[in-house]
Amino acid sequence: MRMQKKSWRIAATLAAAALVVTACGDDNGDAEGDGDGEGSATEAPEFEEGSTMAAIQESGTLRVGTKADQPLFGIEGPGGWEGFDVEIAKLIAEGIWGEGGADNIEFQEAVSAVREEILQQDQVDLVVATYTINDARKELVGFAGPYYLAGQDIMVAEGNPEGIGGIDDLNGQTVCSVEGSTSIENLREMAPDAEVIALDTYSACAEELSQGNVTAVTTDNVILMGLIHERGEFELVDNAFTDEPYGIGVQLEAEDFRDWVNDRLEEIYDSGEWAEAWESTAGVVAGTPEPPAVDRY
Repeated sequence: MRMQKKSWRIAATLAAAALVVTACGDDNGDAEGDGDGEGSATEAPEFEEGSTMAAIQESGTLRVGTKADQPLFGIEGPGGWEGFDVEIAKLIAEGIWGEGGADNIEFQEAVSAVREEILQQDQVDLVVATYTINDARKELVGFAGPYYLAGQDIMVAEGNPEGIGGIDDLNGQTVCSVEGSTSIENLREMAPDAEVIALDTYSACAEELSQGNVTAVTTDNVILMGLIHERGEFELVDNAFTDEPYGIGVQLEAEDFRDWVNDRLEEIYDSGEWAEAWESTAGVVAGTPEPPAVDRY
């Protein structure tokens, strides 16, 4: 976790943030201004001295791990980082610094296999990366959320030449998924006779499917829909066989931060900002669901 600084530096940071908000107030105080709906963060809050949130606020940087190659959820493109997970991270940052807080985010790629590691090694403060909450992971990291409920499904070549209808049909087939994911664990358990190809990223799996080296790719439906939207040469079997509650990973000892992120999620649910984030990203291929209830375990 971050080292705590002297209290006068926290006060100075808050005072500077307040001046910025005051200076910008005339431009953003009307009902049509960005991010000023009910429940949105427009001013930097004051956190208890010694808390994880105060340390992050004082540092001036929120370090976030996310996917860099998952269309609609996490993409690092020419214009910067984009996707639903990216927007959720930005809304969390606004809860720390107020309006404009997203400028304080430092994104880094977090492939599935390293998500626990980068939290445990204090390389990031948050992981927002299509990160399924499960009991085994709760032993290693803390989770806020869930903030979205997905389900594991199957992607095949357009036209579904092998007639794959569900998980049982993957037995005897060559199937790609990502090492370190719950998806590959489910595949090995539920289709034990499948020949499994484990790669680092789902975009690499999509390329294997495009080249005809595998029959199918399996992971969460929204990830697959993003790949289909981007490439246009695949289709979704549309027969989900698991529930995948996406959580926001935090360092295990940062219980105060986990609780605060849960509070922030409920704020953006109520304000409509969660729905706006969805509709501007993953909503281009899927209808807007109701946000899931936060699980304060």
